[in-house]
Formats: sequence, structure tokens, C-alpha cells
Amino acid sequence: MFSGLVAALYAVLTAVEAVGLWYEKDWATILVLVLVSISIPPEIYELVHGVTVLKLAVFITNVAILGYLLHHWPKHGKGA
Repeated sequence: MFSGLVAALYAVLTAVEAVGLWYEKDWATILVLVLVSISIPPEIYELVHGVTVLKLAVFITNVAILGYLLHHWPKHGKGA
């Protein structure tokens, strides 16, 4: 039951994020950074308990996406 509620909350946040990005809202960019950032600690936990190629690929991809977003963050939005 709890995991279903968490999944539903994440789905709602992702939908809100998509609408915000569609309308080029600054808060949506921050929400993307937060949602990508919160996925990294659980991935590190999973890697500590057993490294697989898929887990490592997902981790590297998410870190690369976070790095890209952080590097280009001030350039996004209406002021860019």
C-alpha cells in the first residue's frame, strides 16, 4: 500500500513537472533537479549491495543528467 502511494505521488509530481516545463516555469526546472537528485542516493545504496551492469548504467546516466542540468541550469528559462 505504501509503495503504491509513493508511486502515485511521484506520478503526480512528474505530471506537474511536465506542465511546468511546457509553460517554461522556473520552478519546474528546480523540480526536475530535485527529482533527479533524490534518485541518486537509493541507486548508491543498490550499488553498495551488488553491482550489476544495469544498475551501474542507470547510476551513471542519472549522474550525467544531473551534471548536465546543473551546468545549464542558469541558462534555462525565460531569461536565457
